[in-house]
Amino acid sequence: MIHSKENSEHYMWGNQCESWILKNTHNLSIKQEKMPSGTSEKLHYHNVAEQFFYMLKGVAVFYMNEKKFFVNQGESISIEPGSKHFISNESTEEIEFLVISNPSTDDDRIEIKE
Repeated sequence: MIHSKENSEHYMWGNQCESWILKNTHNLSIKQEKMPSGTSEKLHYHNVAEQFFYMLKGVAVFYMNEKKFFVNQGESISIEPGSKHFISNESTEEIEFLVISNPSTDDDRIEIKE
């Protein structure tokens, strides 16, 4: 089956952030996500899953293990299991990206209380 935002399961998270589930099996999760300006997710880590973020639109800021990374459109970043991280949109424009997780992050997200 061909997948797109138009025919995939959709959900909202955070403050008006959106996610489309393009594929979700035990071994692999692929989501297309959109974040409005000034939004971010919470600091967390995954025990097992490795994640790969690819920027489709805009510039994202990733905080990983107390370091800050700017990831531009057309660039990517990998997050290893156990790495404390979150993505933030600190720009004035909406950002859009793919997040690929191996295995899926279902039941493998541990939020860190700040």
